[in-house]
Amino acid sequence: MATEMGLRESKKQETRQLISDCATRLFIDQGFERTTIAEIATAARVAKKTVTNYFPRKEDLALDHFDVFTQGLGRAVAERAPDEAPLTALARTFRAALLAHDPVVGFTGHAFARMVADSPTLTARLRELHDQREEALAQALTAAMPTPGGDGTAPSIAPRAAAALIAAGDRLLFRRIQELTLAGHDDHHIEATLLPEADHLRTLLAGALGGDPATW
Repeated sequence: MATEMGLRESKKQETRQLISDCATRLFIDQGFERTTIAEIATAARVAKKTVTNYFPRKEDLALDHFDVFTQGLGRAVAERAPDEAPLTALARTFRAALLAHDPVVGFTGHAFARMVADSPTLTARLRELHDQREEALAQALTAAMPTPGGDGTAPSIAPRAAAALIAAGDRLLFRRIQELTLAGHDDHHIEATLLPEADHLRTLLAGALGGDPATW
């Protein structure tokens, strides 16, 4: 039974990935707005309803790793080592993603970046995902910080203010990678450019959050 369930789940993941891959190719070739769900279903050789079952929103066919993206900052804080400050954990996580040329921080390739930039729908959806990413970070920071008096009362505004500042920096770095990609720079050049910029940004954030990064 367990093997059968595992095979079924594996098949579902393969179908989901196939649909997403076919959709991405069509979006890049034709543009997001001009591509229909019916065309995607035909390309993937599945029923139109199958496409919408896996992806209720058309935007999620293009931005299909949205769960990983929206939870990324919050997870870095929640899963950090007990003696690691949140801002340190976030800087470490971003650096690792930058060195890995991870799509989650903006390494999507020129064709994909152009497709998103040319689509008002996808641009708006990406802003929504950044907002959700900030909210997840705010929740993680709130959970990580003691409430005033330590009595479990309403949390201070400080975690939400910190999340807003950190998320703004995160959006800036994401946009920077996309801009450099669209300008024709390869991933290694972007990595070399962003490493010192990201370090400088973290220093600015530490100062804005109180000057001592160990407190964040």
